[in-house]
Amino acid sequence: MANLFQKLELEAFRAGITPRSKESMAWFRKKAAQLTPSRSGLLRDESVELKSRPAMGNMYMYFYDPKHKETLPYYDRFPLIIMIDRAPGGFRGLNLHYLPLDLRAKFLDALLDTINNDRYDESTRFRLSYDLLKGAAKFRQFKPCFKRYLSTHLRSRLALVSPPEWEIATFLPTADFEKASKTTVYRDSRRKMVA
Repeated sequence: MANLFQKLELEAFRAGITPRSKESMAWFRKKAAQLTPSRSGLLRDESVELKSRPAMGNMYMYFYDPKHKETLPYYDRFPLIIMIDRAPGGFRGLNLHYLPLDLRAKFLDALLDTINNDRYDESTRFRLSYDLLKGAAKFRQFKPCFKRYLSTHLRSRLALVSPPEWEIATFLPTADFEKASKTTVYRDSRRKMVA
């Protein structure tokens, strides 16, 4: 995706980290916590592939301004989503930012069991549906993450996160919550998971 992603991939390779392993998730989580990436800088990078029409099963990041922000208890202005399906006027997806990092790692690990192939190239997609997520205990983290987004409230094009960069993007501190702290959001997310 961006030079930051390439730099982290190279560091992981040099450190002998096996991609898409529990070790690599822990490594990327630790590294990402030390970073303060610019959200707009990520989207402006020349290597970023920006999309106007998203495809199901891909991961994206973008700027968003919710329609009902006045009545929402909080919201993320820079979602990192896995696109699930189309919805009237927009789409639904899993915004991984709503989970604390430990649960985000477990959830991504479970979601990786749904991908359509193990090539981790442009053909690799998550095969997810609301019914699948709702029906399997291993996806219990989906409840606080499942969100609907209106196309008219996008404030940028969608930046495609390629499959080799999913782990890195998942742990980057790019969430931009309004009206509540991450601590509050994460506490509420844990409650929703058991409700």
